[in-house]
Amino acid sequence: MSSVMVRVVEEKPSTREMSELPFVSIIMPVRNEERAIARVLECLLAQDYPTDRMEIIVADGMSADGTRALVSAAAAGDSRIRWIDNPRRIMPSGFNLGLKAAKGDIIIMMGGHTELAPDYVRTSAELLQKGLADCVGGPIKTVGETHVAQAISLAMSSRFGVGGSVFRIGCRERKYADTVAFGAYTRDIMERAGPLDEEFVRAQDDEFNYRLRKLGGKILIAPELRARYTSRSSIPSLWRQYFQYGYWKVRVLQKHPRQMQLRQFVPAVFVFSLLVSVILAVVSPPIGIPILLLVGGAYLLTLLFVSTSLILRNEWRLAPALALSFPVLHFSYGSGFVFGLAKFCNRWPRFRESADGC
Repeated sequence: MSSVMVRVVEEKPSTREMSELPFVSIIMPVRNEERAIARVLECLLAQDYPTDRMEIIVADGMSADGTRALVSAAAAGDSRIRWIDNPRRIMPSGFNLGLKAAKGDIIIMMGGHTELAPDYVRTSAELLQKGLADCVGGPIKTVGETHVAQAISLAMSSRFGVGGSVFRIGCRERKYADTVAFGAYTRDIMERAGPLDEEFVRAQDDEFNYRLRKLGGKILIAPELRARYTSRSSIPSLWRQYFQYGYWKVRVLQKHPRQMQLRQFVPAVFVFSLLVSVILAVVSPPIGIPILLLVGGAYLLTLLFVSTSLILRNEWRLAPALALSFPVLHFSYGSGFVFGLAKFCNRWPRFRESADGC
């Protein structure tokens, strides 16, 4: 649901060319990724980057499935792979531990459901060497392994589904943006911005990227950086994912209010207005029912139009899951945001951190 702040980037002559290729550290916090980890590691090992200038650090969050065995076996077969334990089990703690162990001049924040194109590391390093930005990334192609997952991937790649998030909906030219997925960062900006905030279970990369921008850093999205992200495979898992995104976005708002964009509030405003209209329809039907019909009707008409447009370009059998995916994205994120406002009501700057109530 993140909105973006973008402008077109023209490549300029390099001002920071290095005499040799920078060493790249790919840090991948994972937990219970048995189904995907082998495929992800395979794509990383297939990068067209010198083997002696790259390392892959897997921070395992004490997985209970076969993830650890698979990573251990892969590490035994390729010296570029290292794995460390992440006792706290959450992404930011795993990344921070990996960063402490990393040797790279460039740090890539990798996800356990993501496959990178073979030239991703090399192209990222080249862009950073040119001095165009402090962080680079590309639009991700969201894919699904089942019919439901395919419908979810369509919703997650739609402007109606996720707003104006460039790394989700794609771009045809390089642009500066407010955040990016699976970014490659210079070591310098990582050290200046500090570690990921381990309070955040979700939205930790968003929060970090806001800090980067506060320092004057630039984030570049380049269409030549290609990545595939495997979406959630069920509606309940999609609900949990986006509920947490909305929930933790409140803490991002509290820490970086000036970095927030108007579109990031739309799902919460929609959920709140719908809730108010339902209450009014019960308490005062003459007033509430017309408002409920207006709000709900406008949303349903938009949902029908967007879903039909996507289905005409894809498969009709995806229609039921797609029509359900959009409301789940919007209601889960909006509900999470509302719950976050209640949960973190005493965390606004004007309240003391030690306050225990509103």
